[in-house]
Amino acid sequence: MGNRIIQGAKQPLKGELTIPGDKSVSHRSVMLAALGDTPVHITNFLPSADCLSTVGVMRALGAKVDIINDTELMVQGNGLHGLKEPETILNAGNSGTTLRLMMGMLAPQSFVSVFTGDASLHKRPMGRVIKPLGEMGANIVGRAENTKLPITIVPTEEPLKGITYVMPVASAQVKSAILLAGLFAEGVTTVIEPYPSRNHTELMLEGFGVQVNRDENRISLTAPEKLIAPAELIVPGDISSAAFWLVAASIIPDSELLLKNVGINETRTGVIDVLRAMGADLSIINERKSGGEPVADILVKASQLHGTFFGADIIPRLVDEIPAIAVAAMFADGDTVITGAGELRVKETDRIDAIYAQFSQLGGSIEAKEDGLIIHGGSGLNMAKCFSYDDHRMAMSLAIAGLAGKGVEIEQADCVDISYPTFYAELDRLTK
Repeated sequence: MGNRIIQGAKQPLKGELTIPGDKSVSHRSVMLAALGDTPVHITNFLPSADCLSTVGVMRALGAKVDIINDTELMVQGNGLHGLKEPETILNAGNSGTTLRLMMGMLAPQSFVSVFTGDASLHKRPMGRVIKPLGEMGANIVGRAENTKLPITIVPTEEPLKGITYVMPVASAQVKSAILLAGLFAEGVTTVIEPYPSRNHTELMLEGFGVQVNRDENRISLTAPEKLIAPAELIVPGDISSAAFWLVAASIIPDSELLLKNVGINETRTGVIDVLRAMGADLSIINERKSGGEPVADILVKASQLHGTFFGADIIPRLVDEIPAIAVAAMFADGDTVITGAGELRVKETDRIDAIYAQFSQLGGSIEAKEDGLIIHGGSGLNMAKCFSYDDHRMAMSLAIAGLAGKGVEIEQADCVDISYPTFYAELDRLTK
């Protein structure tokens, strides 16, 4: 992977951006379409490396996935009980979403599945998914006492049993794995969360005809006879990708950007809440529904931000956006304090240490805590060479930090392909 130099912006950011498809929804659209028995036409699909890992896994399990163009797919499954034994090892690449959700879907199947992934995914913990699936009766064997790749899913003699699982930490991926296993389990499958996490799986299951009972933080379902696949599924724009532009336009003087087709699912809009609490000028316009998900355009104008505090109750709604929020905090007046974010230590990299090390390199004043960060704003950023850790969100956060400061040279910059393949092209377009 090559290095990339981002120059400090010489003029405001002005114009419009159409945000690429939501990564979480793109994954789930292919997975659930592959469990239907009628074709599903998916548009605004995110053609990132992670989502294409899901496409590869579903193809290996017998689904027909035709790629019409970069953002358009046609998926034809073989029905809820039509997955086929793969002829090879399943490769999740860098995608924790692919691996964790597919463990839930494959745990009830009558065939053996073996998963691998890239070096980064081999380091990430899977025990918190394997534990509840084991309580349902699944037989999953992995390295490091059944917590890490490679992982083998062995069929069980008895069907999985529905359970009521009280989650110690709010996690959309763990919740989704349990609910997907529940599509094949006997009895009721219930998940109780400490805080609401992303509800894309629940919304999409409902879109495929599954009755999901939701009562505050309690989500339940029983196995349906079949999924009723929609003929068309439009993926909304990813707010995690929009977050970089929301921050950049907020902190680069006189900027004004219109971000089009952004998903504003309330389980994902923590970044909007925090930026508004910091004094950002954000307007939500043209609200509508797309594929069952709420969507809108967001107009963002430059403003002087100030520090804020946020903790565990909102973290599940913005955990992926914290690197971008940290950039906003460096340009804000006063201190920003982030707590309850220990999950950042087990992302693609330890993002708490990464934010501390690389943003300090640029001249930011940051303290790393066990479960969060204290960011002292207003110090001004210098040009520096920084390391992305091959982490897409770190690379894009460094890019907007350099853009708003005096520039940055990013090592392993191409990792943005994981979630936003056109990011640098859009940045070049807006800064010319």
